[in-house]
Amino acid sequence: MLDEFKKCIESCYLCAVACDHCAASCLEEENLEMMRECIKLDMQCANICRLAAQFMALNSESARELCRVCADVCQQCGDECAKHEHEHCQNCSRACHHCAEQCRRMAA
Repeated sequence: MLDEFKKCIESCYLCAVACDHCAASCLEEENLEMMRECIKLDMQCANICRLAAQFMALNSESARELCRVCADVCQQCGDECAKHEHEHCQNCSRACHHCAEQCRRMAA
């Protein structure tokens, strides 16, 4: 069963790291007010990604349902990050959108 989850678990962890980096980098930006939503979603996304990965690793019966929620949060975060030109936001957006895709597959 874990093989089935492998790609999604990897995507979740990579996304969580990208979100952590993005949030930390956003805090260094000049216009902090403009980055507020990005930081908030980065933190939410990193947490749900780690949780989804953990549930998949535990082969939890709730893993697929959690992946559905994770996909939605990743999509929101990726869409928000895409609005900003900073490299860390663009990288995060790509990681989030990729993770959302993997989680949707997992949840299907």
